[in-house]
Amino acid sequence: MKKYIPNFLKLSVCLLALQATAQTNMDYISNNDGPKLGYSKESGVKILKVDGHFFKDLNQNGKLDPYEDWRLPVEERAKDLASKMSVEQIAGLMLYSQHQSIPAGEVGFGAGTYNDKPFSESGAVASAISDQQKKFLKEDDLRHVLLTAVKSPEVAAKWNNNVQAYVEGLGLGIPANNSSDPRNTATVTSEFNAGAGGTISLWPDGLAMGATFDPALVKQFGEMAAKEYRALGITTALSPQIDLGTEPRWYRIAYVFSESPELVKAMGKAYVEGFQTSGKEAEINDGWGYESVNAMVKHWPGGGPEEGGRDGHWAMGKFAVYPGDNFKDHIKPFTEGAFKLDGGTKKAAAVMPYYTISFDRDDIYNENVGNGFSKYIITELLRDKYGYDGVVCTDWLITADEGETPGTFAGKPWGTEAMSVAERHYKVLMAGVDQFGGNNEKGPVLEAYQMGVKEFGEDFMRARFERSAVRLLKNIFRTGLFENPYLDTEKTKEIVGNAEFMKVGYEAQVKSVVMLKNKEAALPIKEKKTVYIPKIYTPVSTDWWGIPTPAKFEYPVDLELIKKYYKVTDNAAEADFAMVFVRNPQSKEAGYSETDRKSGGNGYVPISLQYETYTAATAREHSIAAGDPVIDPEIKDRSFKAKSSTASNIMDLRTIEDTKMLMGDKPVIVSVTADKPMIFAEFENLVDGIVLNFGVSTQAIMDIVSGKAEPSGLLPLQMPANMETVEAQQEDVPFDMIPYQDSEGNAYDFGFGLDWSGVIKDKRTERFKKE
Repeated sequence: MKKYIPNFLKLSVCLLALQATAQTNMDYISNNDGPKLGYSKESGVKILKVDGHFFKDLNQNGKLDPYEDWRLPVEERAKDLASKMSVEQIAGLMLYSQHQSIPAGEVGFGAGTYNDKPFSESGAVASAISDQQKKFLKEDDLRHVLLTAVKSPEVAAKWNNNVQAYVEGLGLGIPANNSSDPRNTATVTSEFNAGAGGTISLWPDGLAMGATFDPALVKQFGEMAAKEYRALGITTALSPQIDLGTEPRWYRIAYVFSESPELVKAMGKAYVEGFQTSGKEAEINDGWGYESVNAMVKHWPGGGPEEGGRDGHWAMGKFAVYPGDNFKDHIKPFTEGAFKLDGGTKKAAAVMPYYTISFDRDDIYNENVGNGFSKYIITELLRDKYGYDGVVCTDWLITADEGETPGTFAGKPWGTEAMSVAERHYKVLMAGVDQFGGNNEKGPVLEAYQMGVKEFGEDFMRARFERSAVRLLKNIFRTGLFENPYLDTEKTKEIVGNAEFMKVGYEAQVKSVVMLKNKEAALPIKEKKTVYIPKIYTPVSTDWWGIPTPAKFEYPVDLELIKKYYKVTDNAAEADFAMVFVRNPQSKEAGYSETDRKSGGNGYVPISLQYETYTAATAREHSIAAGDPVIDPEIKDRSFKAKSSTASNIMDLRTIEDTKMLMGDKPVIVSVTADKPMIFAEFENLVDGIVLNFGVSTQAIMDIVSGKAEPSGLLPLQMPANMETVEAQQEDVPFDMIPYQDSEGNAYDFGFGLDWSGVIKDKRTERFKKE
């Protein structure tokens, strides 16, 4: 690596403190007793020498300002910079971008252009900055970017360098704080995990990680994933999701660790510690440093107790309810976990409130508004009662207008539907929130500022803006971005998805698989016997935005992988045993049917956890919460009592039944991939073995079935005996269902799992018990 001495420093070659290396348009300068500085040769930023140390002149004024002085405490630097920022610049800092793929897609959600042309026609390289990104970075002063799919780790690193060089030359030289939803999940999905694009280590996530019952493993994941994130240019993780899975029908339950407050508390704490804590050599101060990734825990004060299992991404699911008056358990993972770390970073860097209205919890202002709009939820509880002074960022698009029906995916302004977009921004600010998720434009934030000036005066609003700016800037300072936001692409290729990380992640996947049934020691099947695997019919399905995927009839697994373990036949008569790969029952409608509404009903239908048709005979006569003042004001009750629902994948059950008929007395093993609890009573007594996973690779499942590894996973939540116990349980209370008991006498309760010796009883089951 060649040495380079900038002419403007007029330094002697023998000055050992100065070492600069060129990589594309970047230079690096090292301090003997301080950080290495990275800067763009094209940004206009120069290097200052003061008291024998080197500093970046980010605002290009020729002098060292406190915010440029890496020797000062982060708090002092952040306050100085906030005081220098214009209202417009702070408004931009408060923005968190909509989802960005690298390169930008050409059609649909998140589409972008390059010199007004789609990427394929533009001649641009994949790491180029899109027209839309240039606009929000320069014109709207946005500095927080949410990344989704990237072409490769190398492209991500180069894009990061391009963005950092671009913003370094703008205004005060504030770096970009790039972020991501979870990227390391072993099963790639387009919903909630838009991040898995490009090679990266693959781990269990959510319930799958919860099934390991191993906080130490979660911390190890955080440490390794943080290194990969930083190598991609990502310094904020929009995770972990530490909601409690107390409502088994909830659409997002797959992404929580458990329904157990104690298990979620321990796992969430370990996750944040792992992500935020830098190794000693990379530490700047108090655990923070160049390996740290800010963790944004979600969703305050707990999004799990959704009425009827519906979800707050849609108006149909805007209410979280507390029939068991158990609000306290839902905040424990925050107040006793993520906010009470053992390491130097002390608490999670950021918090995201959920979309939902925490129904009738506000006894001060008596408002039923979404948590991001609620002064009671944010200021009275989070800020004042529990002393949290980190960043609070809204979930995405809460200030946008809602859709045409309660089932339309659009904005989520719950409780503020009648307000204007600017008025919603103002209400969010007055609630105590710092940042607006999914908003690329600062205009509404500036309108909200003027509303505050009119009501409280200029001094008040300026102070209010600076308070949020300091919180936001601290997360950028303490991860070292002001000193060096640039990446070495060769190191990126070495780190992301390296062999060690891949190996440990895969071992974690295996540890997450739960063996529920093993009649007469049907498993493991160690010899290379002949297996029959039936094809599965998958009906038409729609993605997050309602775009349909055609029906298909095909093998649910890669047969070439199965052949590494067994001989494969399509003739059940030739097989020694059968394996049926199914998903848990999937509700065609996530709690709302426009067909039902158009035919005179209220639109609300049951979410079923069984395959066969379910009629909600024992459901609530009247819903706890209701009301949609803008789009459907006629509906005052959201009850679905006496309505019916059939799983869209009922053919999974039929396939199990048919396979049993074909196999006769020969063993039938069922592998279930689940994203929530389910009713096993429909097929359990027909089969000899059941292995359950919450979204990991087929190889991990086969290592268990073949005996290459011993099962050690435990149920992170209860599997209900029937839908009647599901209807009887309370959305906010854990462990309040009757668990299913199988033909072997085992109850599928929290903490249950089998190994080759029988029911697992170990330190994990002793530590994490039902309470």
